[in-house]
Amino acid sequence: MSPEPASGGSFRRAADPPPPDRVIPSWADPVVAQASEAIGGPWGRHAVIGRALFWTPLRVCLLFTTFVLALAWIKQAPCSDGNWAGWVQYTHFCYSDTVPLFGLHDLDTGALPYLDSPVEYPVLTGGFMALAAALGRVYDGAESAWGVLPDAPAVQSYYVVTCLLLSLCALLTTRAVLGLSGRRPWDAAMIGLSPLLFVHAFTNWDLFAVALATAGLWAWARQRPVLAGVLLGLGIAAKLYPALLLGALFLLCLRAGRLRTWLRTAVAAGVAWVAVNAPLVVLAPENWSRFFRLNSSRPADPDTIWNLVLHATDQRAFDGLLADGQSPTVLNAVVAVALLLLVAGAAWLTLAAPVRPRVAQLAFLLVAGFLLLNKVWSPQYSLWLLPLAVLARPRWRSLLLWQATEALLWVPRLLWYLGADNRGVGIEWFFLGVVIRDLAVVVLMGLVVRDVLRPDEDVVRTTWPGVDDPAGGPLDGATDRVVLRRPGVDQVT
Repeated sequence: MSPEPASGGSFRRAADPPPPDRVIPSWADPVVAQASEAIGGPWGRHAVIGRALFWTPLRVCLLFTTFVLALAWIKQAPCSDGNWAGWVQYTHFCYSDTVPLFGLHDLDTGALPYLDSPVEYPVLTGGFMALAAALGRVYDGAESAWGVLPDAPAVQSYYVVTCLLLSLCALLTTRAVLGLSGRRPWDAAMIGLSPLLFVHAFTNWDLFAVALATAGLWAWARQRPVLAGVLLGLGIAAKLYPALLLGALFLLCLRAGRLRTWLRTAVAAGVAWVAVNAPLVVLAPENWSRFFRLNSSRPADPDTIWNLVLHATDQRAFDGLLADGQSPTVLNAVVAVALLLLVAGAAWLTLAAPVRPRVAQLAFLLVAGFLLLNKVWSPQYSLWLLPLAVLARPRWRSLLLWQATEALLWVPRLLWYLGADNRGVGIEWFFLGVVIRDLAVVVLMGLVVRDVLRPDEDVVRTTWPGVDDPAGGPLDGATDRVVLRRPGVDQVT
């Protein structure tokens, strides 16, 4: 029996079953293959693919996400009632910004963020806080009127509603990643079974912005640039980082000669952002601008490379010791230059790579580089990377190792806050965790850069030959127009 060519230059016998219409994780990923031994081994060559009536990849991945979110809620339960006596938020590793800010911003009295109380977050995040507080008051009112619902402090009602809303955001993110994965739907399981999601799902409101940003990329992948712009603009109104995704799309559209398409997305994003922000700019300009003033005046966050430098130099680097409220002007300038260099490097990589990078690859590199070089890296910011990392390099081993460092960093961080006198740890252990986490992110970035420069090693392209970019949308299969020629390297279109 003579063999016939299979896709990708390999060969199979004519009698062999045709390849499935999706990538099988236990065939393509060694970690999944090894884990599958616990339930009978990898999927069989003659097994039927895509015939499940109920347990589709989407439903299984959503179930994974629900399970991890349930575990995350169990972890957070000791902090949910706001009674943090005995430093329970540190000893039980359940700290969340949402609980103390409930009273700090007068949400318990029905105050509206920005209009009645200044909030240090972008507008849509403040709206999210107000919505959760309003729904919590509805529960409290029903409990008082009917007397049949479980009694709970107002902060607990608010926190439970917040966690439920954030859970919906996590489920939406899982759905969007599955839609962005093309013929690799099981990659969305890396969101659902994420250690990072378990640790930081409810630490802050970042999952809201992550859901909007990922949905925006999904709309882009489905050839809807205006809707993508609206969702990304709303994401920027919740957290600023989705602006980096617009930057990644700009560089890729520049190479592909699709700047008109990008301009439609950018204009839609700008209109959506202005529509959300303009009312508060008019009604409460001082409170609205607090977020921007705070980010200009705040010093380096504890777990940034800049704080490591300051600690190593006994606070003599950059601006030296600062008075209360004094802006670190030198540090701000250094960070700005570092971020400009990051963008320049990303532009060179985009235009000089032998094959145009995939959207997720460039977006991940920009966001990861931003977190490493920015002067603020709150622990929950790492959630920004989760869907991008899964789409950029869907390999279980490297993603789990990186997320393990993120999860482990949460332990010395809170024990350091607890203090050595209260059975906590010294700052050296915290810094050790920061360095390990940063190295893991750098290694993951290096692996993605290698995949960009050697596209034949990109797992998305190699596990299904002929695929360009499942998340590319208007860029998928586009011909290059602007390319930097590297000596000795042939460009592939």
